[in-house]
Amino acid sequence: MKVKVKFFAILRERVGTGEITREIREGSTVGDLWESLKQEYPKLAPVKMRLLFAVNQEYVKPDHVLRERDEVVFVPPVSGG
Repeated sequence: MKVKVKFFAILRERVGTGEITREIREGSTVGDLWESLKQEYPKLAPVKMRLLFAVNQEYVKPDHVLRERDEVVFVPPVSGG
């Protein structure tokens, strides 16, 4: 099944784009997707910050099971100055 993935801020810089589409297996969680993306994009692996996860514009936990055509957003902490 396919999901749309969006990245913001430092994550966008490390991936090199703000949005991708990924094929995942049925029953995959947001956490599973994040782990597979770290394998595909090694620059994400050092990210140790506390990320927020959103699916279809609602915040979820890493164990949230994904469905066909979900929109997944990985949101790093935001700081301003």
